[in-house]
Amino acid sequence: MFGKVVGIRGLISYEGETGNQLEEDFKSAIDEYLAICKEEGKTPEKPFKGSFNVRISASLHQKAALKAMEEKTSLNNLVAEAIRSHLSREEEIA
Repeated sequence: MFGKVVGIRGLISYEGETGNQLEEDFKSAIDEYLAICKEEGKTPEKPFKGSFNVRISASLHQKAALKAMEEKTSLNNLVAEAIRSHLSREEEIA
């Protein structure tokens, strides 16, 4: 068995013949990555930081902002809920 950490530019891979070996090699690979980052004075990458920029048309932005106000929520919450809803529908289909 083998695996790779996704969502970062660096390559962190690990392998093992059992689940325990796979987990141990994963932990070692992460420790090694963190040690190299420290040695090189680099900040370790995080796969997902929880924020991103979205570029949409001005009219869609306006409609979304007005809908958020109408629902007494933030634009951020409205977008997060739209993404959650889209993903849950996708999972129902699969």
